[in-house]
Amino acid sequence: MKVAVTGAAGFVGRHVVRALLQHAGPGDITALLHRPADAGSLPAGVRAVVLDIAEPGAGDWTALGRPDVLVHLAWSDLRDFLAPAHVAQHLETHWNFLHDAVQGGLPALLCVGTCLEYGLQSGELDEGLQTRPTTPYGVAKDRLRRRLQILREEFAYALTWCRLFYLFGPGQAASSLYPQLMAALQRGDARFPMSPGDQLRDYLPVEEVGRLLAALAVNAPGAGVVNVCSGSGRPVLSLVQDWIRDSGRSIELDRGRFSVPAYEPHAFWGARAKLDACLRGAATTLRAPAGP
Repeated sequence: MKVAVTGAAGFVGRHVVRALLQHAGPGDITALLHRPADAGSLPAGVRAVVLDIAEPGAGDWTALGRPDVLVHLAWSDLRDFLAPAHVAQHLETHWNFLHDAVQGGLPALLCVGTCLEYGLQSGELDEGLQTRPTTPYGVAKDRLRRRLQILREEFAYALTWCRLFYLFGPGQAASSLYPQLMAALQRGDARFPMSPGDQLRDYLPVEEVGRLLAALAVNAPGAGVVNVCSGSGRPVLSLVQDWIRDSGRSIELDRGRFSVPAYEPHAFWGARAKLDACLRGAATTLRAPAGP
């Protein structure tokens, strides 16, 4: 099985590529990179192709190596979910790229979405809920998903849309909670300013997310919308305390210094039943690399 991955050198992408090596043979994974310098970070046996997905013709399936599955992780302005460019620019860029790939013969696509597609809905969020995005990022992802679903009426390709909840781990953007805390601990700061911490969120380590996305890409083509989540909400304060304990250091938490973003409900988490069903269905093939 041949798999191509956009955003392969990114925070999530590098873990997806490593996990895919457990399923595909040497030379069967193509990392689609925006910068040539990123090729040096790829594991052995991964083919690198440098391209700008905004360029006309970038989505040509043959030029992408005729993959059996395209894992689409690339996106811009992820540090600012409120940036107008998500709708005004990025939506059309990614739609054109993916449309060309499907039109050219791509058999299966796994594309990452976001829990922000659910908007301000609280509690357990399952894939059957009506989407109500309130941020430009959530709106752009939701519109892209709808277009890709309609595209299946014209082209018989398998679509899996993975709604990511919250992630953490090494290599995350410096503005995120986990790297901010790790930096404060490393500096030996006495206090760490944070939100109240009583809000409930659904977090997974990025290594686990990479494994889950790779398993879905190889073993669950056409699964439709799938939450990629832990399946439970926990207070952010509890999570931060665990990170501090695991670091072996100590720091006083200055709670309430920052407010929770207005586009986030106080308590929400993902329903995991569909994800677990997809993984159970793939259990017999996860033990061995995929065939040609």
